[in-house]
Amino acid sequence: MYHAVATDPNEATRALSVTPEAFAEQMAVLAELGLNPVTSAELAACWRSGRPLPGRPVLITFDDGYEGVHRHALPALAKHGFPATLFVSTGWIQGPYDTGGGLDTMLDWDQVRELAAAGVEIGGHSHSHPQLDQVSGATLRFELIHCKEIISDQLGSVPASFAYPYGYSSRRVRQAVRETGYAQALAVGNGLARRAQGPYALRRVTVRRGTDIAEFERVVQGRAIARTFAGDRVLTKGYALVRRTRRARRLVSRTGA
Repeated sequence: MYHAVATDPNEATRALSVTPEAFAEQMAVLAELGLNPVTSAELAACWRSGRPLPGRPVLITFDDGYEGVHRHALPALAKHGFPATLFVSTGWIQGPYDTGGGLDTMLDWDQVRELAAAGVEIGGHSHSHPQLDQVSGATLRFELIHCKEIISDQLGSVPASFAYPYGYSSRRVRQAVRETGYAQALAVGNGLARRAQGPYALRRVTVRRGTDIAEFERVVQGRAIARTFAGDRVLTKGYALVRRTRRARRLVSRTGA
């Protein structure tokens, strides 16, 4: 799971960005190891149909829709003939639906179309990038449906895949994603994607600015993942508790209890 690919990202995206040079080196490692990238739609289609996946499959995904995916990542992907999946927050993409919420320089719709034409699957990532498990049912459906409609209008094809903003979901969110027509959805979880997770909770591992090439190679081979992301899991569990507490307090205040 990538976010920004940038030489000089701003502070909001720095930690979850990679340099263009690092990304190119990481793609070369995938090629050297004989890994075979597939899109999230291809993965789910194989699992559903029983068709075999290529040997040593790997997903290359990008969240949000930063401009560096077109400027820097696309040439590196094209060099190796690698497909990838880009999950866009439609309200952050430059153009008629832009809400101004993007954290750094974002793609425009012409660039998104060029990425799609080059073999990058375009999936949904909500419209305004909220924590979907914290919003009302009406807002949740708006975020999912509006995102899907905009992508369909701009690209002429309906997105099949979705990624949860911040990686957060719940049974209610996953059910809504299914009901609004997305065929599969990706979380974070910092673990390998496995069929047992089901099509609406597939895990990914985070690649960030501090990921050196040795760590990257270990992770893509499925080695030492628990140790590599142990700190992330502690923080995630802690923040999840804080979020549940805040949500409970909001519900209490609304009911006047």
